[in-house]
Amino acid sequence: QVQLVESGGGLVQAGGSLRLSCVASGIIYSLSTMGWYLQAPGKQRELVATITRSGSTNYVDSVKGRFTIFRDNTKNTVYLQMNSLKPEDTAVYYCKANYFARDYWGQGTQVTVSS
Repeated sequence: QVQLVESGGGLVQAGGSLRLSCVASGIIYSLSTMGWYLQAPGKQRELVATITRSGSTNYVDSVKGRFTIFRDNTKNTVYLQMNSLKPEDTAVYYCKANYFARDYWGQGTQVTVSS
């Protein structure tokens, strides 16, 4: 059974930092492309960043230079380091694994940035 568990969300002031973690189980993690997505209230879920099994990364323009996605294959974990947070970053953040052409999602973690 595939399971993704996110953690690290919370309340932070604008300009602050948070690090999100997502631990995967039930898959060969090192073969998976991992991603972080966000969903703000009343909006569709959207991409934040992805990292392939070889370590290639991709970011949405709004987070470039502020967020960093990285992975530790020994811990089956993907991280999202978020710096210089803005109120518009407020959302539920979800981890996704793409494994053999199937997508698996975590339950999400809330990030709230106050102004």
